[in-house]
Amino acid sequence: MSRVSSRLFPMVCAGLTFAGCASPPPPVYRGETFQPDSPFVTWIARDPIGACELGKRALLSQGYRIDDADPTRIRGEKFFQPRSDRGVTLGITLFCLPSSLGAAVYANGLETRYELKSAASSTAVNVAGIGGISLPWASDKEALVKVGEETISDAGFYKRLFGLIEGLASGTMPSPTEDAGGG
Repeated sequence: MSRVSSRLFPMVCAGLTFAGCASPPPPVYRGETFQPDSPFVTWIARDPIGACELGKRALLSQGYRIDDADPTRIRGEKFFQPRSDRGVTLGITLFCLPSSLGAAVYANGLETRYELKSAASSTAVNVAGIGGISLPWASDKEALVKVGEETISDAGFYKRLFGLIEGLASGTMPSPTEDAGGG
């Protein structure tokens, strides 16, 4: 091997190694399996409007804020602050569609994560004859910035949600008048 090729060979190998490391991950859609068994759906022996009303009551009972929803689509949102510099929003959308069993209730949960970020700024000072200088300036501008968002795919999450809705449908959940302790 010549002296030039003996030097070139390791550089080519290193370049190919780095190129392999820098390649993008495979597209996410390739992992989507579209399984017939889904944690995102349950069936309730109610009409779609009645099923979504139960879903709305379930979300309200857990502190979710409900937007102005159409009778067969409910959107709830709940805010969490696990640390002083972090925030998390859980959004749940319920769609209630007719089914041979009454209503199919589809749920989709979305977790959005936020972090508190400071906005750095600087000030430039120009001095005649010397030029300009940029100095960092302390800033008290902080804002929550979205750092991630993910569809919740945990089957246990949906099992708990649907369990609450089904409990309301079967009447096994206490009604507000029973809890009030009226006499």
